[in-house]
Amino acid sequence: MRWFTVVFALFTTSLAMAAPEAFPPTPAGQTEVKTLPAGVLLQSTGRGNYFDTADNLFSPLFRYISKHNIAMTSPVEARVESAAMFFWVGESERAKVAGNEAGVEVVRVPERRVVSRGERGGYSRANFEKARAVVVAWLATQPELEAAGEAYGVYWNAPFVPPFLKLFEVHVPVRPRAKAP
Repeated sequence: MRWFTVVFALFTTSLAMAAPEAFPPTPAGQTEVKTLPAGVLLQSTGRGNYFDTADNLFSPLFRYISKHNIAMTSPVEARVESAAMFFWVGESERAKVAGNEAGVEVVRVPERRVVSRGERGGYSRANFEKARAVVVAWLATQPELEAAGEAYGVYWNAPFVPPFLKLFEVHVPVRPRAKAP
């Protein structure tokens, strides 16, 4: 039975990593400053927080990309407190985007600079909060940077990937700290 678990884990991980990536992931256990590319994202919003409404946020996005034959790109971004989920649209797929419809808004984002913490584990509020605490503590030690927005989740793997194999990140947008007069 042990060999089956290993084969299943490798198979599901390879399937989950098959989607084109919008940007490289931060390795688990590392904190880094990185620049995210400008892009086109599809947004679905709900009420409450992300962890209470994630299933309802996913469905409109999945219907949209299926209807317009848009390839899935990883990662999925999640605004936790404002219950929003974002799918990245790959450059080669952008001509297929048909505008806002049925609970999905097309959002164009500029290049962004973030502090990113990579972690492994299930996509839960507790794991998000632990990683956010690491990012906030790390950012407090960086005199040249300050937060420029709220922390959000970045999820790399499909739901069927076992939790111990899932990779996620917590991002905090940053900017240069204003110099004292």
